Amino acid sequence: NNNNNNNIQQLKSFLMTPRVSNGRHIITIDHASLLNELQSCNKKNLNEFGAFLYHKPQVGICAFNCAIALTLVTLTKRHDLKNSSSPTKTTSNIPSFTIQSRFYNVYPTIQIQHVKTSNAYKFISLKGRIIKVHSKRLRLLTADVLCIKCGNVFEHLFHDGRYELPTRCRANPNNNESSSSSNNNNNINSNSNSKPQSCRGQKFELIRRTAKYIDYQKLKLQEDDNQSSMASSTAAAGRTPRSIDLEVTHDLVDKCHAGDCVKVVGIIHAMNNAVASGKANKKSVNETSTYTLYMVANSIVNTASDLHFSNKRGAKDSNATSTTRGGFMFTQDQLEKITKVAHADHMYGPLSARMAFPFDLLVRSLCPSIIGHDMVKAGILLGLLGGTPPSSTYGLEDVKSGLTIRSNIHVLIVGDPGMGKSCLLLASQQVASRSVYVGGNTSSTTGLTVSLSKEAGGEVGIEAGALVLADQGVCCIDEFDKMAKSNQDGLLEAMEQQRISIAKAGVIASLPARCCVIAAANPRHGKYNMNKTVAENLNIAPPLLSRFDLVFILRDDADLDQDQLISGNIMDLYRRESNDARKNRQNEGSNKRQKKTNDNTDASLNSFDIKRRLPWVAQTQKPLPADLLKDYITYAREYCKPKLTQDAATVLKNYFMTLRYPENGTCRNDSVPITTRQLEALIRLSQARAKACLRDFVLKEDAEDV
Repeated sequence: NNNNNNNIQQLKSFLMTPRVSNGRHIITIDHASLLNELQSCNKKNLNEFGAFLYHKPQVGICAFNCAIALTLVTLTKRHDLKNSSSPTKTTSNIPSFTIQSRFYNVYPTIQIQHVKTSNAYKFISLKGRIIKVHSKRLRLLTADVLCIKCGNVFEHLFHDGRYELPTRCRANPNNNESSSSSNNNNNINSNSNSKPQSCRGQKFELIRRTAKYIDYQKLKLQEDDNQSSMASSTAAAGRTPRSIDLEVTHDLVDKCHAGDCVKVVGIIHAMNNAVASGKANKKSVNETSTYTLYMVANSIVNTASDLHFSNKRGAKDSNATSTTRGGFMFTQDQLEKITKVAHADHMYGPLSARMAFPFDLLVRSLCPSIIGHDMVKAGILLGLLGGTPPSSTYGLEDVKSGLTIRSNIHVLIVGDPGMGKSCLLLASQQVASRSVYVGGNTSSTTGLTVSLSKEAGGEVGIEAGALVLADQGVCCIDEFDKMAKSNQDGLLEAMEQQRISIAKAGVIASLPARCCVIAAANPRHGKYNMNKTVAENLNIAPPLLSRFDLVFILRDDADLDQDQLISGNIMDLYRRESNDARKNRQNEGSNKRQKKTNDNTDASLNSFDIKRRLPWVAQTQKPLPADLLKDYITYAREYCKPKLTQDAATVLKNYFMTLRYPENGTCRNDSVPITTRQLEALIRLSQARAKACLRDFVLKEDAEDV
């Protein structure tokens, strides 16, 4: 007990001891919480700090950093003075350090299209998508300059990365070399009453060995689709998405990649167009009086999972659980809702049906405005979840040796016009944490993959396409049949190897494209012909068709019951009736369908397969909110890595052998040849099925569902 008490006391003293280490220190500050704490104080000058930081952010941030540094130095000196033997001097020296504050949760958050001259040199936050990331460079900060006339050396600061030498000598005329001062002692004594003459030299030389650099990177931020849709239809008519350049330094370099949805806090600056284009001479600068607005970032938060640092109590989200694998951060409330969905049970049917209820509920919540197409929704959900990456299934040595098996699931939806294919793609884009939506008829090969562009400095830069922007996410391609043959060939490497290789203009690179492709296409003649294969209906190459794990065929057949449900649902969207009347009418219809479904399922509870479960859950259960569905898919995709069990492997192997060798002994003449690629697709689908229930292992029931 005495030893434990001593250890506790030592730990307390260690934690309460102020320590200042050498180097640069980054401090994260919640802006809203800071202002709330300052408003709780009685001093009036503290309440004005928010306005001061907004109007003069450069001075405000420097003052805040100085205040933190002085506080640390004062606490360190007090602690050393208290513990030192001599009461007049301290026992330790304070090292040289730098404080850099990063502010989050800063308001106001304005749209990129509303950034104007009134926001110049103001402290604001923007939200959008990173569409271009330049290479990391070094920016010259300070260096010593030698005056050619007098020979004195002084330090010069380079502002905003512009290489501009001083126009006049700023050296102290009294600071001469020691050799000259020692040789001229008599002259100095005799001319002590005369005033020192300042140097008027205008030619200087940079001493490169004394130069100090900082990491620098340039980004391009573009407003996302949500911001464009939030604007009124009249204001957004004919308007292209706005973009703004970002400058990041120090620890913010390489913090985000192309395609990330971020929230950036920084200061809006203005730069002359001539300087921005790379012309630094005075003649070119004086030719134009037009300036370009850009932002110098203070902090960047990845909002792919729609998680922010705000907290009602003003704390730094003490109830949050963070992770370093993907950078996602979930609050305690979100984790409780996810756990509740994962353990949901409808208490009906056999145990296998009750264990599969979370998956059925997720399928019910995906695009609830579309009636039917339950199997298509299930396939899209499996594509959003994805399989287990090779680094989790196999060892790290297998990955380094070249064993690469993709974990993303590709889905193709082929159907007649008016079957809701585009609505399903839009719904999958909204619930995915990282997604890109493109049209096949308006996309090119470079727009889907990568393209080369010439930058201001003469260098060749790589601009990411849709597949690269959707890395570790979902790429939705509508009107897939309208794509040119050359554009479809550009998808072959990206869909199987999960990367895009480029060799153009002296640039040889390989960019990651680890995304799930969900495509929708129409038949060639407007109506799907069952006498032809899928490849013949779409006019698509067999190598590209074989890369899709799931291919769904939707036909517009006449069905009285189904047409009544669809027409009633469409009328509900346009009819302005009260919510109570709509709920009553929907409950009456659901009760009739539930009674009919119960009559059919009670007789065969043991054969309660996925084709019977999904319609029953769609008729009896309410869909989950879109935000909860998005959080659940993000959590399952990031943290759930199920592994294949022996029972599930046996089921998948037997099913694959049945597909390859039918029981009747006849040879298969299908449009998609059955190869080992289909066996790998079955494994990925079973892993995604286990992810839907947040399981660590793939069970036999998961393999039977797929």
